[in-house]
Amino acid sequence: MTSSTSLKPPQLEHGSGNFPGMKSYPFGKIEPNSTKYFASCMFGGIVACGPTHTFVTPLDLVKTRRQVNSSLYTSNIQGWKTIYSKEGLRGVFTGWAPTFVGYSFQGLGKYGFYEVFKHVYGDNLFPNTNRTVVYLGASASAEFIADIFLCPFEALKVRMQTTVPPYAKNLREAWAKTTAEGGVSKLYAGIVPLWGRQIPYTMCKFATFEEVVNLIYSKALGGKKDEYGKLAQTGVSFAGGYIAGIACAVVSHPADVMVSKLNSDRKAGESAGKAMSRIYGNIGFSGLWNGLPVRIVMIGTLTAFQWLIYDSFKVYLGLPTTGGH
Repeated sequence: MTSSTSLKPPQLEHGSGNFPGMKSYPFGKIEPNSTKYFASCMFGGIVACGPTHTFVTPLDLVKTRRQVNSSLYTSNIQGWKTIYSKEGLRGVFTGWAPTFVGYSFQGLGKYGFYEVFKHVYGDNLFPNTNRTVVYLGASASAEFIADIFLCPFEALKVRMQTTVPPYAKNLREAWAKTTAEGGVSKLYAGIVPLWGRQIPYTMCKFATFEEVVNLIYSKALGGKKDEYGKLAQTGVSFAGGYIAGIACAVVSHPADVMVSKLNSDRKAGESAGKAMSRIYGNIGFSGLWNGLPVRIVMIGTLTAFQWLIYDSFKVYLGLPTTGGH
C-alpha cells in the first residue's frame, strides 16, 4: 500500500475537460472540503441510502425473520409467497418506513462525515499516513455517529419485521408502543451490537471501495481517472461498490444476526453482554451465519447502487467521483 500526503479531492472548474458537456452546475462552484462541499456529501448520502435500503425491504424482511427463526420459511421465495398470501404487498414491505427514515439519517452521517474525517485525518492531522489507514479511521468515525442516528429506527424495524403478525402497523405506532414499554432508552438498547455490526461493515465498505476503484483505474483500465468521462467513472463506482458490498456483507454478518436476535429475544432487565452470551449458547457458531447468501446478494446490490447514486449526485453538482485520485 502507498501513502498519501493529501486526500483533497481535485477541483472541477466550470467547463473543464473532466466531464465533457458540463459547463454549469445547479448550485454553482463548490470548493473542495468547504462547508458547502460537506453539506452536499451529506445530502448525497441521504439520496443514496434511504431509497435503496427501502427498495430491498422484502429481502431484508425474509432475511431477518430467517435469522431469528431459521425454520420459519424453507426459502426466500416461499417466505415472500407466505407473507403475500396473508398480508398482501404491504406485508412484503413490512418495516419500510423506519427503514427509509433510519437509513436516510444513517446515509447523511456515513457519507457526509466520512468526507469530513477523511479531510481532517488525511490532510490535517496525519498527512503522511498510509491512505488505507486514513480510509479505515475516517469510515469508523463516521459510522459511529451515523449509528446514533440509525439506532432507534433500526430497533423499530427489527421489531416490526421479526414478529408475526407485525409488532405494529406503521412507524408511529411502533414508536409509541416501544417508548411506552421503556422510554427512549428502549430504542437505544441495541446501540453497542449495532456499532459492532456497522463499524466493521463500513470500514470494510469504504476502504475496499477506495482500493478497488484505484485498482480498476490503474490495473484494469490502465489509465488515470481524469482520462475517462462521467459515465465511465460512475460505472467504475458501481463495480467497486458491488465488490465492496460482498466483502462487507461477509465481515459483518455474525453481528447482523446478533442484532436481529437481540431486538427480538432480549429479556427485560438483561444486559447486552448477558443476552448475547445466552443467544450464542442457543444458536452456536453456525447460527451466526443464517441468511448469509441472501445478505450477500442484498448488500452487494445495495452497496453498488449506493455508490452509483452517490457519485452520480456528486457529478450532478460538478464534484469528482469518489476514489481513484
